[in-house]
Amino acid sequence: MFVFRFLLFVRSCQDFSLVAEQNEDTIEGIQALIKDYQKKYSVILEEQEDLKVSIKERQEMTQKFKERTEKVTEGLKKDQISFKEQMAAEKAKLDALKQEDCELMEELQRLQAELKKEDSQNAQLKERADVFSKMPEKNFVFSGKTGKADDAEEFEMKPHIRYPMEEGTALITFEEEDVAANILEKRKHKVDLGGECHITVEAQPVHLMMPSLVEIDTDICPHRVLVSNLPKMDTEMLLNKLEIHFSKSKNGGGEVESCDFLPDSGTVVIAFVKDKIAEDLALTEHHKVDFYKNKHIVRVTPFVNGTITNLETRTSMCPRTVLLTGIPDVMDRETMQDMLEIHFQKNGNGGGEIEAFLYNPVGQQILALFGSAAPEPEEEEEEE
Repeated sequence: MFVFRFLLFVRSCQDFSLVAEQNEDTIEGIQALIKDYQKKYSVILEEQEDLKVSIKERQEMTQKFKERTEKVTEGLKKDQISFKEQMAAEKAKLDALKQEDCELMEELQRLQAELKKEDSQNAQLKERADVFSKMPEKNFVFSGKTGKADDAEEFEMKPHIRYPMEEGTALITFEEEDVAANILEKRKHKVDLGGECHITVEAQPVHLMMPSLVEIDTDICPHRVLVSNLPKMDTEMLLNKLEIHFSKSKNGGGEVESCDFLPDSGTVVIAFVKDKIAEDLALTEHHKVDFYKNKHIVRVTPFVNGTITNLETRTSMCPRTVLLTGIPDVMDRETMQDMLEIHFQKNGNGGGEIEAFLYNPVGQQILALFGSAAPEPEEEEEEE
């Protein structure tokens, strides 16, 4: 547009230059100049109009670009805000997934630990079941009347308590609880030893620590076996034969560490130096042993160790047993015990019928054994 106008203006000037110059001093010359300037003015006006139109167009275009820029900027801002919100939402989802993954991992670890514990318990139960199935056989004969299941007796655990006696003390068990209560109520007792000699003893209650709950965890001993179904013979000879037989590798045995007889069950416990031997012998189970030209089949089963895992106790006072203290060493044991028994048997002294009596003189140590619900003291051992 500008180029076209400029070329037109140049051509006009050239055209004017081709016109014969008029004398400016004449009227014709002046009129010619006026026409020439009028043409130039018209051209300038046209160009000015064109410039105005162009400026207006440029302003409109600038305004459009500005509006478009603002619109694009606003859109970008909105997109940025939306992107940030989306990123925050995705981050929150990611954090939630991580938290859920962490919780799932913890739950998985917990379940794996529980499963491992269950497997361990199942293995122990299976081991116990295998042990119980291989326990020494014992024949029982049950006789009596049948009854309802509700009438069945509950399991009863009888205590077997060792009570260490101090020097110069005695334990008396009366047949009646009232007699023991009278002796304890009087407390101080003057015992006549004959002539003008007497001693004063003090009666005290006997408190025993009784088990109320016992939980035992069992496991198979890796180097011991229990041998049952044994023949009737001398114990020493029996142990020698078993030790010789099971020490030989051809019989599946090995070096024997110890061989002990259990009198309560009539079985023998054999301990080996190496662990694997006991397991192999228990798997074979039945073994033919030579007992002085007579072969006898014995049964070899795993030896079960027991460990107390929980023990709850309670203190119980013996209702019929009284402890006498302060007994001096003034005569021999038998005579002193007779004097004490005679004194506490007399009704006039508050005594009564005596069921058991145990005296521990000065200088000796005795363990009294209580073994029933109504404990009766028995002398277990004595050391000078």
